[in-house]
Amino acid sequence: MSASNPVVVIPARLAATRLPNKPLADIHGEPMIVHVWRRSLAANLGPVIVACGDRPIAEAIEAAGGIAVLTDPDLPSGSDRIAQALRSIDPGGRHDVVINIQGDLPTLDPALPRAAVALLDDPAVDIGTLAAVIVREEEKTNPAIVKAIVEREEGARTGRAYYFTRTTAPWGDGPLLHHIGLYAYRRAALERYVTLPPSALERREKLEQLRALTAGMRIDVAIVDTVPLGVDTQDELERARGLLSPPQPNPGATR
Repeated sequence: MSASNPVVVIPARLAATRLPNKPLADIHGEPMIVHVWRRSLAANLGPVIVACGDRPIAEAIEAAGGIAVLTDPDLPSGSDRIAQALRSIDPGGRHDVVINIQGDLPTLDPALPRAAVALLDDPAVDIGTLAAVIVREEEKTNPAIVKAIVEREEGARTGRAYYFTRTTAPWGDGPLLHHIGLYAYRRAALERYVTLPPSALERREKLEQLRALTAGMRIDVAIVDTVPLGVDTQDELERARGLLSPPQPNPGATR
């Protein structure tokens, strides 16, 4: 069954070690989570829900006119938060596709979630996600840059993921792919995923998507041209503020 009634869910909670209260960080007068919500709406995929681990996040979204659902703050992952929020707002399973957009992507290009959802047009695909070709040499060996190992023909913009790793892989000539942690799940795949125990490879690599692969789920990857800025530090927050700065007035315009 192809995607027919998607919903976007943004998991967010205040607990963060490197940038406390990150979702509420101010960017030009609005909390970061509101910027992410607006970008997600611009994708025009369906309703956008923020699954909130804390009431101040819900209050910020509701003040902006959005829909927020409070979830258990002690849930272990964003996927669990999304699943709980969906059970609350859509217990009948009307939404058959779920797009997981992280709450720290205030400069997100709305075309990216659309690319992930398009992968579900193939009924064999359980989860769609994204990657971009690594162009900086230092990122090829940086364990913080997760590499997607994807079977695809040369020049193809989509392919099937066989592994994700923090090491430099695959070996040999050819591009390396930087995985982007944005997912489009079939509803049934998400519900199955959150019932599975963490896999051994997931625990070793500290990559949750390996749980789905080791359980036999199919993940396809769309190759995109840009990696969205994820805000985890004060420096990255300043970069986001710069990227989202309102245009400066032209001094000559009033003369």
